[in-house]
Amino acid sequence: MAKLFGGGKKISFRSRISILIIGLILAVMSLIYTNYLADVLREKEQNDVRLWVAAMERVSREAFGNYHVDPLISHIVSTQNNIPFIITDENLNLIMSNRIPEEILNDPEKLRRKRNELIEENTPRTVRLMWSGSHSHIIFYGKSQLLTALYYFPYVQWLIIAIFIIFTYIALQSTKQDEQNRVWIGLAKETAHQLGTPISSLLGWVEYLRNMEVDKTAVDEMNKDLSHLMKIVDRFSKIGSETVLTVNNVNEVVGETVMYFRHRIPRNVSLSYNGLAMAPVKANINVALFEWVVENLLKNALDAMQGKGEIDVNIAANDKSVMIDVSDTGKGIPKNNWKSIFEPGFTTKTRGWGLGLSLSHRIVEDYHHGRIFVAKSEVGHGTTFRIILKRVIE
Repeated sequence: MAKLFGGGKKISFRSRISILIIGLILAVMSLIYTNYLADVLREKEQNDVRLWVAAMERVSREAFGNYHVDPLISHIVSTQNNIPFIITDENLNLIMSNRIPEEILNDPEKLRRKRNELIEENTPRTVRLMWSGSHSHIIFYGKSQLLTALYYFPYVQWLIIAIFIIFTYIALQSTKQDEQNRVWIGLAKETAHQLGTPISSLLGWVEYLRNMEVDKTAVDEMNKDLSHLMKIVDRFSKIGSETVLTVNNVNEVVGETVMYFRHRIPRNVSLSYNGLAMAPVKANINVALFEWVVENLLKNALDAMQGKGEIDVNIAANDKSVMIDVSDTGKGIPKNNWKSIFEPGFTTKTRGWGLGLSLSHRIVEDYHHGRIFVAKSEVGHGTTFRIILKRVIE
């Protein structure tokens, strides 16, 4: 167990939560500061507009009276071009504009909507220009590109924070799940190790019984049970290890499990199998794990029939695939549960962990790159589970 959890120092779950909280605090502080900068910049731009309006009025008076125009005032007027604006007369007729697209200026309806947008952003200002026949003009102005970016920046930050929280949550859940998986892997391997001693002892007792005047058939069946128990130990020892797939005769692998069950099922249950009477069909499988899948499906069928009915195991193949169907005449599965039954912990039994079908799903789809699903089921009439594997033709 020590080797299983050995390695470098790991950050605790509480430490990860603390890091997440600190990150959130920093993000909120950044949002507050960004909003503060946006407010400061907005106030500055409004002051710039007031200064610009005053400068324009002075330039117009000096130019109208043939006075010398102050260069500083002229510079202020000529450089305030980073803010979008529309200048109209008192009747809202367009006089001039800045940073407003031509398509808006040329469309009266779009121009009206644009003016309303600018009014929502800032209160219009009045400027008096002496060279115009009308001394009053109205300036509708908005926010600069920089200020607009600053106003949208908090939303971008919130999006980044949301993504950060989601990925952090997923990482924490994955880490927690990984730790739980390591515990279960350790327990499985330790169980396999502990079972080794009594199994070895039982093998010795079976050999002892062979030399005694006892029923040889009973001894042979005991030996089969011991062999099956050794397979279970082998399965548990392989949990968490790399799964090695080799080319095997699917007919024989499935057949061995079927034959073992035939002598251990209730008298009122029949178990048929077509695989031994057909040509060999091969696929890349891990024998120990794949037998586990077939065993789980047969146990599931037996539980569904409650001591009476028929089980049919059928193998079929085409050029690309191998199909193994396990059908029963049991109570059936409602269609809304066809996918849920493969989820860990899902069970309709009063006893059981709800892990058999979940484990089978993982073995077939994750390790063997095949498929396992409910091919058909009718409540009160039975269920057919189907496994599909990629066929190997040698």
